Amino acid sequence: MRTSLNEIKLIDDHIFNRNFGGDALLFDAMLVLNPGLSQKVSEQKKAHQIVHQYGRKKLKAEIESVHQKLFNEPAHRGFREKVLNLFYK
Repeated sequence: MRTSLNEIKLIDDHIFNRNFGGDALLFDAMLVLNPGLSQKVSEQKKAHQIVHQYGRKKLKAEIESVHQKLFNEPAHRGFREKVLNLFYK
């Protein structure tokens, strides 16, 4: 298990450009020598993209929820009026 965690860290360092000097060269050599490694890099990039998209979608939903509460609930009427007055002046 430790080997796979180390490999994940190496791939993440490569994806996010955290490899410098000799480490970057070593990883490039590993990519040449191990054809399956480039596939793992591609899969890990895709996983990061999916997680990033999920996070954005979740954040947008939270923002929309707050917007609905602030602009539709009677308890926040004063706030809503203050904000709208900024745009009507």
